[in-house]
Amino acid sequence: MTDSKIRINLRAARTRAGLSLAQAAELTGVSKAMLGQIERGESSPTLATMWKLARGFQLPLTALIEDLVQTTGSFAPAERDPVRFQGGIGVRTVFPFDPVFGSETFLLTLAPGQVHLSNPHDTGVVEDVFVTEGALGVLLDGQWQTCRAGDGLRFPADRPHGYRNPTDAPARFHNTLHYPRTALLDDGPGAD
Repeated sequence: MTDSKIRINLRAARTRAGLSLAQAAELTGVSKAMLGQIERGESSPTLATMWKLARGFQLPLTALIEDLVQTTGSFAPAERDPVRFQGGIGVRTVFPFDPVFGSETFLLTLAPGQVHLSNPHDTGVVEDVFVTEGALGVLLDGQWQTCRAGDGLRFPADRPHGYRNPTDAPARFHNTLHYPRTALLDDGPGAD
């Protein structure tokens, strides 16, 4: 994923929805100036900004950071480098959004001591976390729960939540987002 891919995909999503920069800013909660800077390649968005954009356009995150939506039978090569968003969290797409399953899967990497707080996703979105390396704290309902390599956790992601690496080694985990059918693809902005 490159900033140019985000720039192209963001402009395409805005064009499909028939929105001006001002209308897109109102829809996403991202300022008109920032949207323009991202579309012109003058600014690199944070992961939090990317989620605001995806949520506002009612798109899966991978629709903004990947070339295409893939379906069953996809192969995810291990040699793909993770993307480092502003703020440092490493994100590698394992499976882009699949409309058959209504989900997308990422491999996330947190540096030692790193914390990532996430705003609520749309109503009905569920996240699966499966720790592959190290230990991970997951913030749910104001409480940190520790997960170690091999542990899995499923939770409603339509409320504030977060992740932290409490150790001095990197923490890696698969993160799958399951979208309810009505949240994406039906008749929201950006739907074809």
